Order: sequence, then C-alpha cells, then structure tokens
Amino acid sequence: MDQINGIILRTQDYGETNKIVTLLTEEYGMLSAVAKGAKKSKSRMAAVTQPFIYGQYVVYTGRGLGTIHQGETIQSMRHIREDIFKTAYATYMGELTTKILTERERNRPLFRELLESFERMEEDVPELAISLMYELKLYHVGGFAPVVNQCVNGHVNDPIAGFSVSEGGVVCEQCRHRASDVFVLSPNVYHVLRLMSNKSLTKIKDVSIKDDTLNTIKQILELYYDYYGGMMIKSKRFLDQLHLF
Repeated sequence: MDQINGIILRTQDYGETNKIVTLLTEEYGMLSAVAKGAKKSKSRMAAVTQPFIYGQYVVYTGRGLGTIHQGETIQSMRHIREDIFKTAYATYMGELTTKILTERERNRPLFRELLESFERMEEDVPELAISLMYELKLYHVGGFAPVVNQCVNGHVNDPIAGFSVSEGGVVCEQCRHRASDVFVLSPNVYHVLRLMSNKSLTKIKDVSIKDDTLNTIKQILELYYDYYGGMMIKSKRFLDQLHLF
C-alpha cells in the first residue's frame, strides 16, 4: 500500500458500483486505479473521487490497474464543478493530460502546474489563460512544443514577425514570407506567447491578458495541436460549443 497525493483527471464507470479513477500524482505520475463502491451516492469513496479533487489516497499500486482503499480530500475544487465553463476547461485539461502522458511516469513540475492551474480557476482567474499555459507545458512533456524563443530557422538576432504551424514555431521577418501559414504576431502577442511557454503559473502573480491576445494564441495552438498532436480530444467539442452561446 502507498499513500499518494493526486488530482483526479477523470472517472469512468466500472461494473455496477465501482469507478476507474485516473489521477495525476506527485509520486507516480499518471495512475489509474479502481475505487470500489464509488458509484454509490452515500459511499465515502464517492465523495473523495469527484473530478478535479486534490486528495490524499491509500492505493495498492501493484502491476496494472491499482486499487484505491481510502481517500481524504485536501482541496475539493468545488467551484470548478459548480461552473459549467470551469468544468469544461478542467475536463479538457484533464483529458489532454491523459492523451500526452505515459502511465506512471513521474513529473512533479507538471503535477504542481496542474494543481496551481486548478487553484487559480477556483480564484476566478480567466480559464482560457490558464488552459493555454498548461497546454504549452504539456507540449513540452510530449516533445512537440513550438519554438518560441527565437526564429525557428535559427536567425537569433532578427525580431520575431509571426508564427508558422508548419515550421513549428515563431519566424522572423525574413522567414515570414517563406511559409504560407504565418500568423502575424504583434510584439505584445509574442511576449505573452513566450511567457506562457516559458514561465510556470506558480511564478506569475497576475494573469491579466486581453481577450484578443488570448483568442489569437488559442487559434494558433488549436492548429498547432491538430498538426503535431493529432489525438482527438472529445471534451474539446463541448468546450467549443459553449463558446457559441
């Protein structure tokens, strides 16, 4: 038995009364385990295995699927579950995590990043800004992060003029005309993109970013993930539908 701290990324029904819970843990990375009786509404296990909870769990972690024997809530993240937009973003972040991470591959910086992200969501920091920052951290873990610190073609001293999905990152004025899919980046948008990619949310106190800037970066990253990530994220469709209203 191991005592682990984990954030619940998702749950799925398993038999009549049980759930399979996927957690991002500090000690083991991403871990899936059976929570027996978690589908029973009056079960203690049901209360501590709700989505997005940060808790402490006693888990048998043998080979294959683990088993959760006990759990205590550290932070409930209740405000996320009570808000449809927060829930949609947190679900998307959780699903994207499960697509990119490998089971039981420890990554404490990413664990801390997700925990900080959910804590900031609880404080009403804009969900889109949090989601984009976390998404870029996942791209680094997945090995397909965009080049943002200098022109992707190595022109170190040239100012950045745009972002090319096909080139894999930012491009200078000289390279901007070589690619057909360049997003022109204002100095401010480039500054925010670079900050989001390089800085941990744990080190940023104020996340006040203009909506236009966020929407530009969102559009870029959506195309970028489609090009390099490739795995379908079911929760993304619901998130997109919410923004139509």
